[in-house]
Amino acid sequence: MNPTALSMFVSALGLGTIITLSSHHWLLAWAGLEINTLAIIPLMASMHHPRAIEATTKYFLTQAAAAALILFASINNAWLTGEWATLVSMDPLSTTLLSIALTIKLGLAPFHFWLPDVLQGLTLNTGLILSTWQKLAPISLLYIMSPHLNTPLILTLATLSTLIGGWGGLNQTQIRKIMAYSSIAHLGWITVILTTQPKLTIFALAIYLISTTLMFLTFNLMSTTKISTLATSWVKNPFLAALTPLSLLSLGGLPPMSGFMPKWFILTELTKQSTIVIATIMTLSSLLSLFFYLRLSYSLALTISPNFFYSSPIWRMKTNLNLIIPITLTLSFLLLPISPSLINLL
Repeated sequence: MNPTALSMFVSALGLGTIITLSSHHWLLAWAGLEINTLAIIPLMASMHHPRAIEATTKYFLTQAAAAALILFASINNAWLTGEWATLVSMDPLSTTLLSIALTIKLGLAPFHFWLPDVLQGLTLNTGLILSTWQKLAPISLLYIMSPHLNTPLILTLATLSTLIGGWGGLNQTQIRKIMAYSSIAHLGWITVILTTQPKLTIFALAIYLISTTLMFLTFNLMSTTKISTLATSWVKNPFLAALTPLSLLSLGGLPPMSGFMPKWFILTELTKQSTIVIATIMTLSSLLSLFFYLRLSYSLALTISPNFFYSSPIWRMKTNLNLIIPITLTLSFLLLPISPSLINLL
């Protein structure tokens, strides 16, 4: 893609998110979400491949339906209450419709069907944007609405997301689909606590963004999109092949990695709210997610591709890494001791 066009689309992505984050009017929030959607569509279709065009079309149709529902719900709320502001008390029906529309945009279950197929048709760089940056605007609107959200609805959607995210990733061999189901499962953990402790939502989102960014950048650096090709990681970059499994275990929530602390805080809060069944289901579903993270870790750290004398050698990659990779790698497994302080800062 032309560098000028690329910079324009990336700037539009940032502009749309900033408009949504700073808006106090539902029409402005809707406009920011639309700018976000329209800015990423050229990036998704830039491969000029039928699979990328299919993924772009699915994404556009899903996001257009969610945007129409947001517009309808905000107009309905303004009709009934006379208010367009996002921070005031809202009509219950409008709140429910807005919650459903935003969960469609995020890809929570049972509105998750578009996410694995769309992510599979994208490059790893565009998939990184879709899995991280595109989540910020909808989650910020849910965060603003958190005092008025329908708690049983949010708990149901979050629990379904963790279950489907764990089950869906078990038999996958494509890394992008595994990361899609990982995103679905993590969004369940992020939203389950939204109505009772929004600070934990922000903390869990931050840890998810750090770990997911590292995974996509690592797989992009190693030019890997399938589990079967992860065996060549030792030849390409021994440093990342040795340390990336720690970040995968952090995504799985295994102590003493950084990803353990948000899940521990969330389970503690769910127990305090007397939702023991939901806490148990989410804990068991995290074991399913941990299984496919362990599959990736095994392929990265414990397997080496066969080298026959007649095969072409895999050239060792450049030793200089993107600066973001060492930073996110460090944060993904060293934040546990200061996690309580980070919660207090929020």
